[in-house]
Amino acid sequence: METKEILQTLPNLSISDRLKIAESALQLVLKEQHSLTKDEQKRLLALAAITAISDYTPDGELNIFSELEGEDFYDYPDEDLHNSEIYVQR
Repeated sequence: METKEILQTLPNLSISDRLKIAESALQLVLKEQHSLTKDEQKRLLALAAITAISDYTPDGELNIFSELEGEDFYDYPDEDLHNSEIYVQR
């Protein structure tokens, strides 16, 4: 079965079957990873780093929120926090 066929079939399977497939795939990957030589591991890590470079460019996926750096994400005075229904004193 080709990868494309597997991916098209997944939505038609039960959650239980999809989890079994995901678990089996992860176990295979981990088993293969442990069997790699140090040189193979270094090569794969280098490839992963090269692949991720585009995510860190100024317009990259990981820098989308960098414009917000330094901005407060909340502005609650302390007295509001202590008077809220959410605050529970023990």
